[in-house]
Amino acid sequence: MSTLNTHRRQWLRGAVATAALGALPLAWSAPAQASARKKAQIWKSPTCGCCKDWMAVMAKEGFEFEVFDEGNAAARARLGLPTQYGSCHTVLIDGYVIEGHVPPKDVIKLLAQRPDGIGLAAPGMPVGSPGMDGPEYGGRRDPFDVVLVQRDGKSRVWAAYR
Repeated sequence: MSTLNTHRRQWLRGAVATAALGALPLAWSAPAQASARKKAQIWKSPTCGCCKDWMAVMAKEGFEFEVFDEGNAAARARLGLPTQYGSCHTVLIDGYVIEGHVPPKDVIKLLAQRPDGIGLAAPGMPVGSPGMDGPEYGGRRDPFDVVLVQRDGKSRVWAAYR
């Protein structure tokens, strides 16, 4: 058998295996609609540990960040998010603003459903939310809501955590 035929067969086996693996549903994988929207920009303080912790949670879900360590107040204002929804970091992903410690499943759902709105916010810094759930909090979990901020500045509850 020629070397060229051997290489073709190996390539074909690899292609078939890759296609078969791609067809398997993975419980942890994001919906296909969100997979192309994994790149994000984040504005945060250079010294904020909880922002880094939140980014680590999001990275486990496949999100990649371009980081701007210059604070987030100016970015939040420029992106049109009212200050009452503020938190310690502001993210722009696929045209949506994500403010604060929003759980990854809510971001993935937002990107899949594409509702009309500015984006999602977890106002303040709720203890127990992703990035605010380390051992230093002693297992404390405060109830909080993730809200969909609408273009008129009003909001509605997107997800409630109790």
